[in-house]
Amino acid sequence: MRRSATITQELLSLQTASATELQQGFEKHLKQTEVHVQRLEEIFQALGESPKGKKCVGMEGLVKEGSEVMEGAFEGAVLDSGLIGAARRVEHYEMAAYGTVCAIAKVLGETKHASLLEQTIDEETETDEKLTELAETINTQAKEESPRKEQGESKPGVKTSKRVA
Repeated sequence: MRRSATITQELLSLQTASATELQQGFEKHLKQTEVHVQRLEEIFQALGESPKGKKCVGMEGLVKEGSEVMEGAFEGAVLDSGLIGAARRVEHYEMAAYGTVCAIAKVLGETKHASLLEQTIDEETETDEKLTELAETINTQAKEESPRKEQGESKPGVKTSKRVA
């Protein structure tokens, strides 16, 4: 069960967000993820089951895409914009998973479990909304960052290599 938190920790350790508010948002969400894992463990315990981590190929792909953004030739607001896109994809994947399990819990009459899952869904939704709000500002900054140079024109927010003669 700790795999979800581990993935989030790995992403957080790799992230190089330049916007302080974005980095703080990632850190806040890491703490929320720990609470999400605790809720899931509580549900499993109540059901007399042992939580077993299972490799999720879909999430693994989203994490890989996010890593590619971080390893790319981007910096500043352009990098932050890419990080927001990657994070929002993860949030939507998580919301879909929690929503599905919550719906099943309701059908099975597990109202306490459904309530715990709804808390998590609400937090994931709040994170997505905050990322969307940040994107409006950061995307504008990305557009305005690094005016193109006349000679050796570079794209805004893209790292350029310096040639040595």
